[in-house]
Amino acid sequence: MTAALYECRVFHARRAPLRNVFSYRTYQWLVDLDELPSLRGWLRLLAGFNARDHLDGPGRTIRGNVDEFLRTHGIDLGGGRVLMLAHARVLGYVFNPLTVFWCHRADGTLACVIAEVHNTYGQRHAYLVHTDARGRARMEKALYVSPYHPVDGWYQMSLPRPGPRLALSVTLHRPNGHRFVASVQGTAVPATRSALLRATARHPWSTAMVSARIRWQGVKLYARGLRPAPPPRRIPNEGVQ
Repeated sequence: MTAALYECRVFHARRAPLRNVFSYRTYQWLVDLDELPSLRGWLRLLAGFNARDHLDGPGRTIRGNVDEFLRTHGIDLGGGRVLMLAHARVLGYVFNPLTVFWCHRADGTLACVIAEVHNTYGQRHAYLVHTDARGRARMEKALYVSPYHPVDGWYQMSLPRPGPRLALSVTLHRPNGHRFVASVQGTAVPATRSALLRATARHPWSTAMVSARIRWQGVKLYARGLRPAPPPRRIPNEGVQ
């Protein structure tokens, strides 16, 4: 395999109106969309990459979905490399709060980053991000993600391309001065059969656990008296900024 696995720690923190800080461990894949891992036999149950999970488009590959999304924004990579950081399907299920695509031109330079956000209501939104030399950018919030935050404010994103270490963060800044921080840090190992088996043993059915942990934190906040913000009437989809 040409892919890498990152053993990660995910950290979430909100300070107001209720303080809630938690973290958990999981693992994610970094893959080249032109060289997706090809698993055989029962190993396919532990890692599947499906185009409908990423920038969904009819009859296209994940790479095709990325190219089409970029085309709608006037960007042509000329066949350049696209790296994707995401959870793979495990036992047929996947949930990716954040999928990141690093999109390179044919000469190897970074053209842009796509940050695709999923919420627990089955909705998604893809942000086209032009980062600075340190991988940072500011984006206006466009998707109802946490039920305890309305669709307002802006994100400070830090999305440097992973190497031996992974260190990403997204901070939501609200008009009332409240902030919510999410980050993920990890260390890369080659995505060998043995590495995948070890990661699966440490984090069984990791994708379902990610979704369950998010919902559990929502239940705890509700029990502490926090009430959801009403969702907007219009939900943006892929390609709507």
